[in-house]
Amino acid sequence: MNYYLGVTDWRWYNYLSSLAPEDVNFWQPGGQTSFRVLKPGGAFLFKLKSPRNAIGGIGFFAAQSQLPLSIAWDTFGLRNGCGSFEQFRTMIQQYRKNQERNPTIGCIALTNPVFFKQEDWITVPENWSKSIVQGKTYSTNDSIGRALWQQIETVLATYLTTVPKSQDSFTVAEELPQYGSAVLQKVRIGQGAFRLSVIDAYHKRCAITGEKTLPVLEAAHIKPFAESGPNQTANGLLLRSDMHKLFDNGYITVTPNFKIEISKRIREEFENGKEYYQYHGKSLLILPELEINKPSPFYLEYHNDKIFRS
Repeated sequence: MNYYLGVTDWRWYNYLSSLAPEDVNFWQPGGQTSFRVLKPGGAFLFKLKSPRNAIGGIGFFAAQSQLPLSIAWDTFGLRNGCGSFEQFRTMIQQYRKNQERNPTIGCIALTNPVFFKQEDWITVPENWSKSIVQGKTYSTNDSIGRALWQQIETVLATYLTTVPKSQDSFTVAEELPQYGSAVLQKVRIGQGAFRLSVIDAYHKRCAITGEKTLPVLEAAHIKPFAESGPNQTANGLLLRSDMHKLFDNGYITVTPNFKIEISKRIREEFENGKEYYQYHGKSLLILPELEINKPSPFYLEYHNDKIFRS
């Protein structure tokens, strides 16, 4: 099993450790490259910089993308590790050493983060180099990686056993790959991670129209979250904001074979709809490449039967 040890900003770590967030944005200020080191559910360890020079926590990889700073804030808010958007911008500008107001940054969504108490911090492995800027991949297939992971499991077991079962966020919702033991079998995907995973899966384009203007694109739940619809990519569509509103209100649906249907209620109730009827009967223009990320027929049938206003 591979896992990742990522160099962590202390201000980010210190701020978020007091929030107990459902997910966080482990941002990369440069934003030039994609993070493809881990598969969804992979463990991402927080390596604190010198003088602390220790492992201070863990999160679980959910999704990655490159987003304008403003969209990253809209997606994660305080879970970017700052108390305000202006603080966030200042922090990124300091790293980038320029005053660009809305730069594109790398966003790595980590779900169910655990921030260790200082007495539980773990010593950095002996083969960690001081010259590492971003991070390093480890594997349980070698002795150093296996020994470190055993320490992580021991600390995590302590944290999980001190949390009342009703509050244990690791026992709800979605299946993800199991690690080296039964300590972590499920993790909950947060709203920010859901949005980022849908943005990435649809290559920042509206599934219906192909629109590429990211500020007007929204991650829509097919089966509503309020009705037990999970934060899974297969329960999501990336839609232009007006399409999203019509979809949520039952004026648009998508069939299990990915055909778009526009309700006659738009014409009847609003005496309009030409913009939307042009899509009726057409297939979705954009679909995720991975089969596991494509809209689930189960959730599409739910939307067709329970929400769509035929």
